[in-house]
Amino acid sequence: MHLPFWLTTALLAPIVVYQGKRTRQRTPRLPEASGPASGQYGKGQADLRLLVIGESTAAGVGVDRHEQGLASQLTRQLHQHTGRTLAWHTLGINGATLAQLTDFLARADLPDADVVLLSMGVNDTTRLTPRHRFREQLLELRQLLLTRRPELARTPLQLLKVPPVHRFTALPAPLRHLLGWRARQLDAVYRRLARQQPADFAYVAYPPMNDPQLLARDGYHPSAAGYRTIARVLVEQGWGLPMPGDALSADAAE
Repeated sequence: MHLPFWLTTALLAPIVVYQGKRTRQRTPRLPEASGPASGQYGKGQADLRLLVIGESTAAGVGVDRHEQGLASQLTRQLHQHTGRTLAWHTLGINGATLAQLTDFLARADLPDADVVLLSMGVNDTTRLTPRHRFREQLLELRQLLLTRRPELARTPLQLLKVPPVHRFTALPAPLRHLLGWRARQLDAVYRRLARQQPADFAYVAYPPMNDPQLLARDGYHPSAAGYRTIARVLVEQGWGLPMPGDALSADAAE
């Protein structure tokens, strides 16, 4: 248990509970992206296939079409950078926790993939998922993917940094700062797993993005510019689709 966090949470409970209710009432609920949830950049058979799984960011919330979302934009910029033929597919559930995502994937028709990128953490942050349980669920997710797609054993599950909740303009202070604190705790779980089990997990970070224009009109999800920027930053700092057997990760400064 992280005692300072829980003591602060208890102290601020009357304020943050009220702020949470008001935020839910006032914040517009944006739909998931429409259009095909898969595509390809380049001609011929794909050299590598990227699968992005996760919560609202994988579902493309904040943009109109999946081609504007994270999986498409990351694959597009990697194709432009490397000249390789790359395919993408995205599977996301708006509002899902890690446990709910794992349950969904256990029943879903998983596409073929060489690399899986997990974009997760906001809903587990807001629902205060215990850190030990979050870690257990990551291990369960990895095992599920290996059971369903044994070929994924050749590359670690890519853990995209938990979003910087303290920068979400839809959230008032002190709620924003308290949830940002919690998000950093879950992000630390990612980092430790990547250090302890590099064959199974790799940590993929990106620097803070301070421009409000990178958020959608709800002040919560990335805008089209936000998804493009995340993709561009990851490619510029050296992240690329790992070849099977590689344990590539990208660490950036906090």
